[in-house]
Amino acid sequence: MFDAMGAAGSADDINAMEIHHWYTKFMKECPSGQLCLHEFKHVLDLHGLNPEANSYVEQVFHTFDMNKDGFIDFLEFIAAINLVIRGKIDQKLKWYFKLYDADGNGCIDKKELLSIFTAIQAINGHTNMSAEEFTNMIFQKIDVNNDGELTLEEFINGVESDEDLMELITKNFDLSNVLKVIQSGRRHSI
Repeated sequence: MFDAMGAAGSADDINAMEIHHWYTKFMKECPSGQLCLHEFKHVLDLHGLNPEANSYVEQVFHTFDMNKDGFIDFLEFIAAINLVIRGKIDQKLKWYFKLYDADGNGCIDKKELLSIFTAIQAINGHTNMSAEEFTNMIFQKIDVNNDGELTLEEFINGVESDEDLMELITKNFDLSNVLKVIQSGRRHSI
C-alpha cells in the first residue's frame, strides 16, 4: 500500500487508535486535509532557513508527496509516519536514498550527499564532522566500484554491512524529531 516510499505494508501496521490520533492532529494543523509546503514548514517551525536547509526541507516534503500533486494528504502523511515509526531498516534506507537522490537519476553523487548533509547540519546544528568529511567517508566506505556515484544497492549493502555507518546515518537523518514536533502539537506563530 505504501510501497512508493519503500514503506511496504498495510495500514494495519499502525492501529486504528493511532490513526485516529494522527488524523485529529493532521486535521487540526491542516483543516483542508492537504498540507502544502508552506504549511509543512509552519507546522514544523522551520522558518528563516538558509538556502541549503530550505532545499532539504523541500526535498523531504516532495519525497513524502508521493503522487506529486504539491500537497501531503492524510494517506501520504500516515505512510510517512508508518515509515518513521515502524519501518524496517531497509525500508528507511530506501527512503533515505530517495531523499538524497535529489535529481532522481537513481544514483547519489558526492554533490547531492554534500548538499543534504550541509542542510541537515543547518537544521540540527553542530555535528562531529564537517559535511565534506562525512561525504568523503561515506563514498570511501561504500562506493565499491569507485565511480563517484552510489546506486541503491551499493548504498543499502554498504550501510547495512557497516555498524558504525548505520548508526551515523540513522542518527543524522532520523526524522523522529520531526514527528515529536507534530505529535506535541507545538506550533509557533510567525
